Amino acid sequence: MHQEIIIKEVNSTKELNIFIRFAMKLYAQNAHFVPPILSDEKAFWNPEKNPSLKNAHYRLAIAYKNNKAVGRIAILIRTETPEEARFGWFDTIEDEAIAKALLDFAKNFAQKKGAKSIEGPLGFSNLDQAGMLTFGFQEKATPIGLYNAPYYEKMVLANGFHQEKEWVEYTLDVPESLSPKVEKFNRLIQEKYKLKPIEFKNQKELQKYVPAMFQLLEDTYKSLATFTPLTQAQKDFYIQKYGKLLNPKYLTCIADENNELIAFAVTMPAYGEALQKANGKLFPFGWWHLLQATRKNDTANFYLIGIHPDYQRRGVTSIIFYEMFEKYKKMGIQHIETNPELADNKSIQALWQDYQPRLHKRRKTFKATLP
Repeated sequence: MHQEIIIKEVNSTKELNIFIRFAMKLYAQNAHFVPPILSDEKAFWNPEKNPSLKNAHYRLAIAYKNNKAVGRIAILIRTETPEEARFGWFDTIEDEAIAKALLDFAKNFAQKKGAKSIEGPLGFSNLDQAGMLTFGFQEKATPIGLYNAPYYEKMVLANGFHQEKEWVEYTLDVPESLSPKVEKFNRLIQEKYKLKPIEFKNQKELQKYVPAMFQLLEDTYKSLATFTPLTQAQKDFYIQKYGKLLNPKYLTCIADENNELIAFAVTMPAYGEALQKANGKLFPFGWWHLLQATRKNDTANFYLIGIHPDYQRRGVTSIIFYEMFEKYKKMGIQHIETNPELADNKSIQALWQDYQPRLHKRRKTFKATLP
């Protein structure tokens, strides 16, 4: 007997919990899925905490079949770009009818609000998760990389969407040593431009530089077509969300002769396995698993790099990598996994070319034109 698919908007705390936990239940037996911290997800969808929600039209929806949650989707329309809708948090069991119902709901909402197109998976900004996994399903996810089953792509393509953007991710081994040529070049660049690495003794010293890092991030990427500017309130939200996670041992910052920040690179211990053990909760034991991953790990995740436009293409990356290598050598880090990088951003991919990188993940966004 055919079961009706019902799409229901999220309008209560109970429904929000179902929405947030859906992917965790869907992938409960999948060794590659990494669950989010539930309290972070709840804060993200709280208008009192996340200013992005105050500057957007958005809806969260859950698909039900036989009174059971079988899919979810979020639709976002930023007030700055009212004709460009986004969808994200898209997950479904392997059922084409459910995928169609969810995507139709998203397209209809976007069309009613006057949008001319819809693209996803995307969040509100470049600091939110983006991109549907299309290659690398047997690789463990990272905290910033979405995980999904292989059948998602064909479902989206079957509903009037086409590929819009593509990201690639690499894994590489940390070399046992750097060549004397690299060390010499690093020294020459520092002397030529009067640059120096910043040493942080503790978290408190680091926090002083976090606002400057966010500004530098904007200066670095604002020329890219995919860049989404942040309001000051949004910056404050992301500083609160991510700033406290920064670890001085994994952070590299470069300053000029006036102690002004001109470049930085954020890496973190690979928290995937620890987050799996935490299963969405920091308490009672989730924090312990994360602490252990911080103390003992052989893999680092590369999150962000920012270089002031005045210092780009001047060899500053050599200083960053030299400093990273010195830190990793002391901590026993043997492997690095990069964050998603736009497939056509050859300059960022050139950073890894001397270290035999292995392309191990691809992800895409998909776009549909609305009537």
